[in-house]
Amino acid sequence: MISIQNRILAFSKLGHFLSQFKTSGFEKKESIVDNILFFEGFKHQIKLAQEKNSWFTKENILFSLESWSNALTENNLQSFVRDINNKNNSSKKVTVIMAGNIPLVGFHDFLSVLISGHSVIVKQSSNDKHLLPFLAKFLEYVEPGFKGKITFTEEKLTDFDAVIATGSNNTARYFDYYFKDKPNIIRKSRNSVAVITDKVTDEDFEKLSDDVFQYFGLGCRSVSKLYVPKDFDFNPFFNGMFAKKEIINNAKYANNYDYNKAVYLMSEFDLLENGFLMIKEDESYSSPIATVFYEYYDNEIDLKIKLHQDKEKIQCIVAKDFLENEVAFGQTQQPKLDDYADGVNTLEFLSSI
Repeated sequence: MISIQNRILAFSKLGHFLSQFKTSGFEKKESIVDNILFFEGFKHQIKLAQEKNSWFTKENILFSLESWSNALTENNLQSFVRDINNKNNSSKKVTVIMAGNIPLVGFHDFLSVLISGHSVIVKQSSNDKHLLPFLAKFLEYVEPGFKGKITFTEEKLTDFDAVIATGSNNTARYFDYYFKDKPNIIRKSRNSVAVITDKVTDEDFEKLSDDVFQYFGLGCRSVSKLYVPKDFDFNPFFNGMFAKKEIINNAKYANNYDYNKAVYLMSEFDLLENGFLMIKEDESYSSPIATVFYEYYDNEIDLKIKLHQDKEKIQCIVAKDFLENEVAFGQTQQPKLDDYADGVNTLEFLSSI
């Protein structure tokens, strides 16, 4: 088995490699000796990913890569693995079934399995098939001990010891049945909300635009619903959203905006809109693209109770001095390594199998 330090070193080298792919553009670094093999090849994979999935714009892919580059430092990884049970030296085969809603959405599970010393069997979404296999080749090159421990498959799953699967609420029911006899983490659809109080400033609303619009709102950490006080004035909210007005220049987003607006108008729903975003009063958490739902609350205590009751439907709660585990405005798309999806400690699970 590869030592924990060598696993950390390999992923920190990957983080250093990814530091060349930023939202500001490509920045080839001569100090990275593996570039001759991987830099141009990865640029090509980014291009293929864009062509395969039109939601995967170059900006969104590079945002994801830059986020992972920032996360995969040696210090961050050392802190991340401090709770790994190193007494358990048995390497198991762990299947990871990935979603494909945003670029590299399954990378955290991939990282968790390998850094725990297990082998990973990856079943990717057809929407996100180009980036991770290439990064896996990089890991195998910088740490040959990973060879044979990373498998990508499209076949029926048979030989594995545990599973981490992410999907819609419908596919989660299938996963629950199919994997009932294996140790598992099954993740369903979740959405994120923002709680607006009198402490929220104009600057916070502008930061909230990142939480709403990054990845076109397709991530489970994307804010799709607001809780607002009675008689709330939405003008400061719309002023903050204006920072992302250029999003309407994306043809696919604009088509969704036009379609959903037409549906709402034909159904005679009350809605407010600013030319690139609609807000609609609705009790649901999951809003369509280019739409944010909102709901009024009477008092903060009742709202806290409701959010606790609905915790299985919620990924992040964006707020300001409202809840203990709240996420700051503008930070939903900047998770740390120990910000586990659904609040389930993946490393703890992997140490127990």
